[in-house]
Amino acid sequence: MRTLRTTALVTVPPLLLAVAGLTHPRHLTAATADHWAGLHIVLLPAFPLLVLGLLVPLWGRPRRDVEGALTVLAWVGCFCYAAYYTGLDAVAGIGAGTAAGTGVRGVVGRLFATGDELGRAGVYALAVAALATGLVLLRRHGVRVLPGVVVVLGACWSFFDSHIFWPRGVLTMVGFAVGFALLVVASRTGDVRQPRATAGSRTNS
Repeated sequence: MRTLRTTALVTVPPLLLAVAGLTHPRHLTAATADHWAGLHIVLLPAFPLLVLGLLVPLWGRPRRDVEGALTVLAWVGCFCYAAYYTGLDAVAGIGAGTAAGTGVRGVVGRLFATGDELGRAGVYALAVAALATGLVLLRRHGVRVLPGVVVVLGACWSFFDSHIFWPRGVLTMVGFAVGFALLVVASRTGDVRQPRATAGSRTNS
């Protein structure tokens, strides 16, 4: 039951974004401007919650070794993704949608350009976090985490230029949900691998 609740926790944000993607306007025009801006206002807290799929399987205090360094790297990547992709949402989503609704010309393209740069930086950070998370979970739980890691990294690759636009963006969010679920299940079943004993610990035992 606990694994089911945890799986629901990490899959709800990407699935919510997938559903929202079905209604996301394909192009920003004066006719779609209000919907465009309003949708991104509603989704502003949803995009950062994607990182739950990486943070939840990593839950716990990091050790002071390679695994600990990778855990901290994953945390930093998640933070950077949340910050920069929220910037994309605010600039290219809310800002550009609001500007398009006023009929102001010229500014929308610049807002999109800035937003795209922020979004790319965010997705790069998310990919780094996903890779670091995968390496930590691989050390802890073995090869059974590999399917989830591969699916999440594939979703990061697609996310780079798909956002949540139908169809690829929607499928990308579904991919995140599947990958996060696989990581949770793999990290909640079976025995956790014990760290290898060092020479010092063998001597003292």
